[in-house]
Amino acid sequence: MRKIMGKFLLLVLAAAMLITPALAAAETYELALITDLGTIDDKSFNQGSWEGLVKYAEENGISHKYYQPKEQSDDAYLDSIQLAVEGGAKLIVTPGFLFETPIYVAQDMYPDVDFVLVDGNPHTADYSEYRTEGNTVGIIYAEEQSGFLAGYAIVKEGYTKLGFMGGMAVPAVVRFGYGFVQGADTAAKELGIDGVTVNYHYTGGFSATPEAQALAATWYNDGVEVIFACGGKVGNSVMAAAEAAQDKWVIGVDVDQSNESERVITSATKGLRESVYQAVEAHYNGSFPGGESWLLGADRQGVGLPIETSKFEKFSQEDYDAIFAKLVAGEVAILKDTDAASAAELPVELTKVTIVE
Repeated sequence: MRKIMGKFLLLVLAAAMLITPALAAAETYELALITDLGTIDDKSFNQGSWEGLVKYAEENGISHKYYQPKEQSDDAYLDSIQLAVEGGAKLIVTPGFLFETPIYVAQDMYPDVDFVLVDGNPHTADYSEYRTEGNTVGIIYAEEQSGFLAGYAIVKEGYTKLGFMGGMAVPAVVRFGYGFVQGADTAAKELGIDGVTVNYHYTGGFSATPEAQALAATWYNDGVEVIFACGGKVGNSVMAAAEAAQDKWVIGVDVDQSNESERVITSATKGLRESVYQAVEAHYNGSFPGGESWLLGADRQGVGLPIETSKFEKFSQEDYDAIFAKLVAGEVAILKDTDAASAAELPVELTKVTIVE
């Protein structure tokens, strides 16, 4: 019996020695993404970035994985980056400005790994030094232009009672909101109409909550016709309120959210999938733009509205092309997060902004 058991154990050990290398290979992932505050299925920022990475990976048969930090902190983000590196990552995508300081550190810790920092550029915690090494590229979007297009289009469509419900008041969200207000005011001036109003609020997070839905419902009941939902799953709360109201509308954000609800009239998008895809492609073809910062606005097709899926009846493709061309040509000046401390301070003429705390 002992001889039989001994032979059995030897066979098990031999099998383990053969299987282990295969398992190790299966657990190695060349491409990785570390999620921001939201989740990988947030129908917004994280998901758009992830889809760009996945698209390239699947087209080229490259292993890939995402990691979700345990909490919102530089240490937690660095821990996730370390896990990705230990898991074999050669390129890591980090969506969100909260990664600016972790990437400032990680780019030195892992010089053989390329980093794509979406929505920011690496800097120290006290902002005293900005530095982008040769293994890192920062990607910034002109969200104020995308928000402007949404505000402009919705007023041209005939709506004047508007709302902006952002998540956290981070730079990208603020830029969306400021652009939205200015776009609405520009359209009002072109149409010669007075009385455009915007209720303006930050929820303080990026989750769907009963509080956000209740506030959206209150706004709709008070006459607001369209709410620009700009904050990850905050949009789900606003969509639920719009669906309950039946005749109200929502503007989505970051990616085309028309498939999320029949009440999404359009979305203020930025080229998350495309820019991440391009950065990953550059990594593999030897042209990775390390040390650079990409600023993607209308002139580089980095922002826009998905006109083909929008539910406009008056605002046409020709209208869109005309205002988009002005943005490309730099003919429209739009203030952003660094130009005003509050949306109430924006120099609009025919639009009244009410800050809702």
